[in-house]
Amino acid sequence: MKQLILLLVTVSLNVFGQLMMKRGMSSVGAISGDLSLLVESLTRAIMNPYVLAGVASYGFSTVFWLVLLSRVELSYAYPALSMGYVLITLVSAFILGEQVSAMRWAGVFVIVTGVILVTRG
Repeated sequence: MKQLILLLVTVSLNVFGQLMMKRGMSSVGAISGDLSLLVESLTRAIMNPYVLAGVASYGFSTVFWLVLLSRVELSYAYPALSMGYVLITLVSAFILGEQVSAMRWAGVFVIVTGVILVTRG
């Protein structure tokens, strides 16, 4: 049970980090490949509070991930970590308002099925 909680915390922090970084980058705007603008754009991105929150969330996620890896087999933990793909798709659709195609939803279903099989085996 503790391992499942560690996994859920790890995935949740990872998803939260992605959401915060996306929100921050939406306000920063697209980063072009123009080298003269690259440093300025990246500086704006790094200084954005949402991007900083996302990076911090990733850092905490890494700590929980390391604790989890000390307790379970990698062949269990890593496939289960892919539940983040499912949560990201849900967050993208319902919080960010992104259009998610039927093909992507089918992919999410395949991921969920795979995770169920891996965690029961």
